[in-house]
Amino acid sequence: MSKLKFSVIMSIYKNDNPEYLQVALDSIIHQTQVPDEIVLIADGPVPQELIDVVDNTKTRFADLHAYYQDKNRGLGGALRIAVEKAQYDYLARMDSDDISLPDRFEKQMRCFEEDHELAVVGGMITEFVDSPEHVVSKRILPLDDRGIKRFMQSRCGVNHVTVVMKKSELLRAGNYQQDFKQEDYFLWARMIEAGCKFRNIPDIVVNVRSGRDQFARRGGMAYYKDVLALNKWMWQHGLISLPKMIYNDMVRGTVQFLLPNNVRTWVYQRFLRK
Repeated sequence: MSKLKFSVIMSIYKNDNPEYLQVALDSIIHQTQVPDEIVLIADGPVPQELIDVVDNTKTRFADLHAYYQDKNRGLGGALRIAVEKAQYDYLARMDSDDISLPDRFEKQMRCFEEDHELAVVGGMITEFVDSPEHVVSKRILPLDDRGIKRFMQSRCGVNHVTVVMKKSELLRAGNYQQDFKQEDYFLWARMIEAGCKFRNIPDIVVNVRSGRDQFARRGGMAYYKDVLALNKWMWQHGLISLPKMIYNDMVRGTVQFLLPNNVRTWVYQRFLRK
C-alpha cells in the first residue's frame, strides 16, 4: 500500500440529495486505503440536511474539513478553493452523489509510487440510474499518456470524477478555472500544454449516478458555443490542428445542437459509451 498522503476534494450545493451525499462520503471513508483528509466546499448556502450529513460523517472521520461559502461559484470555483485548502500534494476528486469502489485509492496511489512523473491518474466508470445494479453505460478510455492525449484532441480523455492529481502539477497549469463550462476538459488541456503525464487504469473505480436526462442536458446553443470556444482555444494553443478543429465543430454541432434530445441520448449511449 502506498505511503503517499492524499486529500479528497469535493463540493456540495443546495440541490444535492442528502442520502446520496452520505453514500458518497461512506464510500470514501471505507476505502482499503483511506485518505488523509477530505476537503469539502459548500458552494453557496446549503440546507441543514446536508450540513447534518457532513457533521455525522465528521464524527466517524475527524479529518473532514468543511468550508461553507456564502456565494455560489460553480464547480470550477469551488474546486479551486478546495485545491488551495488541501494540505497534501495528491488530490483525489469525488462528486457528492457518486460511489467510489472500495479499492479505488489503493490502486491509483500505487501508480504514483510506480511512476513519479505521473500528474494525473484516472480510471473507468459505470453510469447507473436509481441503483448501481442498473447500469446504463460504461465509459472506457485509453490507458497510456500518448493514447489519452490523442483522444483529447476530440473528446475528454479522463473521467473527471475518477482522477487523482498531483497538486504541484495542477497549480503549475493554473488550477481550476472558469473560462469554460467544461472546467475539467479545460484543465486537462492546460496540463497537456504544460507537459504533464497522464494515465488511466483499466479498472472501474467509480459508479456514477446518472439522471435520465443526463445526455439531453448536453445540448442547446449555449452548450455548443462553449464547446466551440474551448475547441478554438485548443487550436490557438497548438493542441489540435485547424482541420481537426473544423471537424470537431461539425461533429459536435450535429450531436449537441441539431439532434433532438432522445436521438442525442441514443448517440451517446450507442457510440460515445461502451
